[in-house]
Amino acid sequence: MNLSELRKENELVNLFCNLAEIPSPSKKEDKVIDWICNYCKENNLHCEQDDYKNIYITIPATDTSKDPILLSSHLDVIGDDSPVKPYLDGDLIRAEGRTLGADDKAGVANALYFATKLSKRTDLKHGGLEIHFTRDEEADMTGIKNTDFSKIQSKYALVLDSDALGQCLISGASYVLVDLKVSAPKGGHSGNDIGDPTRENAAKLIADLVSDMPQGVFFSENGQVVTSCNIGGITAGNLDVTNVINTEGRATYSIRSSRKDKENELIQMMQDTVDDFNKEYEGIAKAEIVFKEKMPMFEKNADEYLPILFETAAKKLGITPEISSFHAGAETHIYANKQNAKGETFSPYLIGLATVCNMHSDKEYVDYKTMIKGQDLLNEVFEAFNK
Repeated sequence: MNLSELRKENELVNLFCNLAEIPSPSKKEDKVIDWICNYCKENNLHCEQDDYKNIYITIPATDTSKDPILLSSHLDVIGDDSPVKPYLDGDLIRAEGRTLGADDKAGVANALYFATKLSKRTDLKHGGLEIHFTRDEEADMTGIKNTDFSKIQSKYALVLDSDALGQCLISGASYVLVDLKVSAPKGGHSGNDIGDPTRENAAKLIADLVSDMPQGVFFSENGQVVTSCNIGGITAGNLDVTNVINTEGRATYSIRSSRKDKENELIQMMQDTVDDFNKEYEGIAKAEIVFKEKMPMFEKNADEYLPILFETAAKKLGITPEISSFHAGAETHIYANKQNAKGETFSPYLIGLATVCNMHSDKEYVDYKTMIKGQDLLNEVFEAFNK
């Protein structure tokens, strides 16, 4: 079977391919936004945009005593504006010579297809479905950061952006950028001034300071990394100039953590190391460390209702569930720190409805059979949620 035949045979696969064929790099999603809005119009789905051109789709409740649930995916992909030509390789859908965009158009397709089918059902009493498609997740997350959360009634948010069928990720790490600087302002010439005890070389000092800083896993629990620290780079002086006592040195780090107490503990340890350095080199050199939160953490929610429901639904379909944490960032992190229209803090989960491999590369692919199975899983979860 070729892809053309498969598309004729399966509506979900065809919908995915239609979306994938529209290039939508970050902040250049207009074409796919227009396509989705036209699709909604043709299928009688209520669709609107906010001022940032994020999309909101709603399926009204058929039983107002029940609660709605939100599906969320992002519209942008890693890649440029060049044509996307999907092809079938066994069970895998790939693109010729570039990224496919299954991250996250597999999520978009599953959500959009599910909404279309749900809108036509008369056999299920449910509390309604909300869908949110955001722009620019891959670059700066400006889409979710500009979301009008007052438009969303749901408390539970399923972010369809994980890379393996059956995943339900319940917490994710923050990202704190750490900027470490050392200044030894006296400087000098390595020949004339090398014997002066009041002069220190900032290149040596930054190296010494970095050697005293934590690196790697700081705290783990149940075999999973919870908090880590990683040096990004270190710089001082000029590799081609050896006769100068350097006056400036710098290093950068990233801190990731899904527990605030452990993040705070790590930050305090790094600050204490700098404070000790400054006491030792008072009057000769000074270190400064700045911590800047780039992404808030997505902490584990005490409410285990949705993960248990998801696990039960997956097992019922013969899918192996993975209820775990991830040591990275996603739009779940923004939802976890926001409130819906009712003033309720969101309970978000990163959900896998398809197996996508080699994301962000020209070797990216999606296993189309897992995407179809993911639609079954989404349907099972939604029905169980509305029992």
